[in-house]
Amino acid sequence: MGRLKQLFVCAALLTAALPVAAHEPAPFSTAGWWKPAEPPFSPVVRDDAAITFRLRAPQAREVVLLFDEWEVTEAPMQRDTSGVWNVTIGPVEPGVYQYRFRIDGFETIDPVNPAIKAGTTVYGSVVEVPGTGKPRFDEVCGAPAGEVHTLAYRSTPLRRQRSALVYVPRAAVEHPARRFPVLYLRHGGGDSERSWIADGRAAVILDNLIAAGKAVPMYVVMTNGLTDGSWAGGSTPEGIAALEEELLRDVIPLIEKRYRVFRDKRRRAIAGLSMGGGQAFVIGLRNLDRFSAIGQFSAGILSDGPFDYARYGIGAIDDPARINRELALLWIACGTKDPRYAGHLDTTEELRRRGVRFEFHDAPRGHEWQFWRMQLHEFAQRIFR
Repeated sequence: MGRLKQLFVCAALLTAALPVAAHEPAPFSTAGWWKPAEPPFSPVVRDDAAITFRLRAPQAREVVLLFDEWEVTEAPMQRDTSGVWNVTIGPVEPGVYQYRFRIDGFETIDPVNPAIKAGTTVYGSVVEVPGTGKPRFDEVCGAPAGEVHTLAYRSTPLRRQRSALVYVPRAAVEHPARRFPVLYLRHGGGDSERSWIADGRAAVILDNLIAAGKAVPMYVVMTNGLTDGSWAGGSTPEGIAALEEELLRDVIPLIEKRYRVFRDKRRRAIAGLSMGGGQAFVIGLRNLDRFSAIGQFSAGILSDGPFDYARYGIGAIDDPARINRELALLWIACGTKDPRYAGHLDTTEELRRRGVRFEFHDAPRGHEWQFWRMQLHEFAQRIFR
């Protein structure tokens, strides 16, 4: 054995023979656990409906608050000596608002606020301003709450596993032997089957309406309206045809097997927003024997020039008397600040020229959840009466 090799072997043996130093683990302690909760850092909604936003970013050179979803307000923030940026805005009207921070040109959510608006991506953070005196129509206010279930199913046309969210009214929980009507509610492009619950407050809106006796207790079924991973694949004729097959072949039979619901068209309705509004309009008019009411909110395909009924296979448009006879309600809505508004006026004028009976609703809003919550709130009061 060489001299150098002998030295390495000896060193290894000596090291192995040395006693291992004892490392006592740090003693466990619950000291300091029980103390008053710290005040909220950001956002902080004040009693006068003003909101303070804060962001800890000591290395940032400029921070700007981007507030609201449609008409975005930019508010420069100020940095204090500890590196915390802050700004107070308002007071603002009671409602649910989206916001983001722009840090040296980079936009991001609020890192200390777990409430976010998310669909196929994360769009922003969310802050809620409660109603003053009388609660908002989309605000939790103590009404008996229904349940929201998640159901898995196999989509036949898309050949993959999908999920549906189902709002179960409190009356169905308490009276399982009774049957109830069903609203099939569709989301917009870039959103998901969870968006009507998380961002649209559908369960809260229905809880409040039903408790006040303004709406019939109903199930609400929300499925995913995307087909191919693209932002608007669910707006093409091919995409809508696949979603129609999924709804009729997979979803409705699943709901009617799983829940005590009525199975006649008089107690079945379909509605949606944006991309989902186009889906509801097309699927509903193609299946007048299955739905008694259609709600279309802000659909882009009805706003981009004259709508091509033949391309989407809506043969019923040539028989307006049948549409008027079969539908108890055809509801069309768009915000006046939405670029789709002029196209909606053209669409309603075309329907009027053809003799199709409908209702048109608008409000000074853009392409945003504030408007769609309002539409669901009003539409739900009119169906299944």
